[in-house]
Amino acid sequence: MKRRSSLKYLATGGIVAVVGGGHRWLSKERDHADLSIDLVIKRLDSLALDSIETTGVWEVARTFNHLAQSVEYSMTGYPVLKSKFFRDYVGTLAFTVFQAKGRMTHGLAEEIPGEIVDQDNTNPTRARVRLIKALENFNELNEYEESLQPHFAYGELNKKQYALAHAMHVNNHLEEFRVS
Repeated sequence: MKRRSSLKYLATGGIVAVVGGGHRWLSKERDHADLSIDLVIKRLDSLALDSIETTGVWEVARTFNHLAQSVEYSMTGYPVLKSKFFRDYVGTLAFTVFQAKGRMTHGLAEEIPGEIVDQDNTNPTRARVRLIKALENFNELNEYEESLQPHFAYGELNKKQYALAHAMHVNNHLEEFRVS
């Protein structure tokens, strides 16, 4: 009987240690200087649009418009939010993991809930200009400006967190682009 109790305490202690260590690792402040909005804009500017092929479902312009809308929605409000429970727990955990890794992975053909897709998705140049303009507008927001809206999945994000989310989002989608 003592052996069983000892094993229970040992298992419980192990779980507490793993959860505590995982939480500490996930919440550690990290320097993501390579994930700035300015660097994302430079990367977008450097893309030779006439030689890009996409390995994904969406055309290049559709991808840029999707990314632009995501940035715009962070300032104007997302059309549809996931449930408060989802944003507070699942979304917060997902963002924390992405933030810790410095990299986002998500379904690259998934639309933002309520996303309006009727914009011109045939002109990659115009779509890239739109995305860069949205990123510049976001960058111009005052650090303490209250105009940032809750993310549809991650919930409340401050400007630094949103900048990281936008940079990771763009980078994740650009993984589908190949230069021919």
